[in-house]
Amino acid sequence: MTTLEIWLGFRYITEPLNLVLICGVAFAAVLAILSLLAGTISGICRAFPVNAADLPDPGAEEAIRQAAAKAFPDCRVAEIREIKP
Repeated sequence: MTTLEIWLGFRYITEPLNLVLICGVAFAAVLAILSLLAGTISGICRAFPVNAADLPDPGAEEAIRQAAAKAFPDCRVAEIREIKP
């Protein structure tokens, strides 16, 4: 008996064919779980669509960053928040 067999307690896991089978099953399980998560995220995105008007305007953000850099050369803009009425 090898150390691996003693540590795992399984004699059949060290055979190459069974090891490939175990890896294949593990790969399929991970793939199935990731597919379920992708489906869940897709469903959430369809249930709660994003309004294009709610997205930040990259042009306006860049203009604010440039104006702040011109007024305060040693500072940088970390966050911009829009306050909606």
